Amino acid sequence: MDTTLTTPTFLDNLRTATSQSHTGLEELPISKSIMNPQVSKEEYLLYLSLMHDVVKDAEKNIFPQLNDIITDLPERNKNSKLEKDLELLGHSKTTGENHPVSDGLNNPTNAFALGILYVIEGSSLGGRVILKNINTALGYDIENGASYFGGYGGQTGSHWKNFLAMLTQYEAKTNSAEEIIAGADYAFNAISRHFIANVSK
Repeated sequence: MDTTLTTPTFLDNLRTATSQSHTGLEELPISKSIMNPQVSKEEYLLYLSLMHDVVKDAEKNIFPQLNDIITDLPERNKNSKLEKDLELLGHSKTTGENHPVSDGLNNPTNAFALGILYVIEGSSLGGRVILKNINTALGYDIENGASYFGGYGGQTGSHWKNFLAMLTQYEAKTNSAEEIIAGADYAFNAISRHFIANVSK
């Protein structure tokens, strides 16, 4: 009997194993605020600022080791979009750098780093829905204050599929599912911790 159609794939296992930490992040008040039709500019700026900490840290301190695995990694830079949005909206970041992702990590494996990249790349998919709400509520668009949520524009879906193809190829070659899952779970929880620590009660 052929069981190939019912056997969970690596990506199925990845989604299932990280569903709790993923949901935990989505249920935070700050995560919900940007989908609220009454979202304020202050709430939006806070979210962008905290995601800037996350993305800048990951891109600077973790992702460079993946250049040979994710062949289009430089094109996936999101920090520049966050900085552009914050600048256009007149928000200046404090001089100190936060390391919400890399703090506490000691030479993560490539597989673990891929798990972190999976989380940050995945955020681009939901960004298109958030963009619509931000545009309706605050009037910002891809050219004016909301380029981060524009993702890769019309190429967002294909960019995600290409990333998943490279991810699954690496997992199949290295048998590193557990490490990738651990990295993704860590990333969801690290972002949640950063949000909670920096949002006033």
